[in-house]
Amino acid sequence: MQKRLNIKEVAPNALKAMIGLETYLSKCSISKSTKELIKIRASQVNGCAYCINIHTQDAIKNGETNQRIFLLNAWREAEGIFTEEEKVVLAITEEITLIHQNGLSDETYSNALQFFSETQIADIITTVITINLWNRVVLSTHLLIGQSLA
Repeated sequence: MQKRLNIKEVAPNALKAMIGLETYLSKCSISKSTKELIKIRASQVNGCAYCINIHTQDAIKNGETNQRIFLLNAWREAEGIFTEEEKVVLAITEEITLIHQNGLSDETYSNALQFFSETQIADIITTVITINLWNRVVLSTHLLIGQSLA
């Protein structure tokens, strides 16, 4: 791959804004486990090996099981592995990540309201948007696993 720009060097204020989103998310209303599931699943959809690598490691450190990580890509077929709340979160993740298809559907949003407050839904959406932002920066700049972004 062709070497590309280092966002930290050429757009430090953009990186600072992105880190600001992460700071908000570190204190938001959803669990670390939920955030990592979102980050892994969106990164899988986007094909971002860099972020999959980081977030699977973080998920394991936070107590996530290998089995759930291995089955995340097939969460709809993995009966009994993910809770109904997690399935709603994963549906939100995919629908927003693939926003060009249909966007966040009314059905998925209504399902989310059964389990989450509007504040929690806003935090789920913000988590999805933020990891999609990171995926796009990493993929656009050809950042390799093990390289530092920040």
